[in-house]
Amino acid sequence: MKRRDTLKALSLSAITATIAGTEAHADVPKKPVAPPSLSDFKNGKSAAELARDAKIAAEPFFSVHEMQTIRLLADFIIPADGQFGGATEAKVGDFIGFIVKDMPQHQTPMRGGLVWLDTQCAKQFGKKFVACTKDQQIKMLDQIAYPEQAKPEMSQGVAFFNLMRNLTATGYFTTEVGFKYLGYVGNRPNAWDGVPAEVLKKYKLSYDS
Repeated sequence: MKRRDTLKALSLSAITATIAGTEAHADVPKKPVAPPSLSDFKNGKSAAELARDAKIAAEPFFSVHEMQTIRLLADFIIPADGQFGGATEAKVGDFIGFIVKDMPQHQTPMRGGLVWLDTQCAKQFGKKFVACTKDQQIKMLDQIAYPEQAKPEMSQGVAFFNLMRNLTATGYFTTEVGFKYLGYVGNRPNAWDGVPAEVLKKYKLSYDS
């Protein structure tokens, strides 16, 4: 049977079933379904979405050690600078812990990257990343933070750090802390006094008296 004929047959079957169902229940009054009101949403999310988020948040994916490493890496990527808070203040670690459960495609690259990082630090410094001195940690990150300068054998680390940097930036710049850093204030009402005089003059236009 050709694909076109199959789709036609399926469509006709669906229409027939719909008509039959309508006729069979034509005398049964349907209960109106009220549309959701604004009170059904919180922070732009429905009760079902909030429940799903709560369920995801309650099921940790990363171990304590992995989360410690993630938070440390995030602070290297976006540190506090005295004027603005850094990744810790924006709770970027919690964001990454949530996002890998909400988007499972990140789980293997993230966990594999964390293992790779600890393995490399053990080879070079005899201990895991979080146990290294700050100078050692920086030396390790310098080998993977600049893709064009990285050695071929560091390619897995480069891919991991790129992902970590992207997730950190996403988590940071979607928080109030990140908004303040950017100077973003959102939409605000203002007074509209019409087209500026210089623009009107440029296009030889004017308002009526």
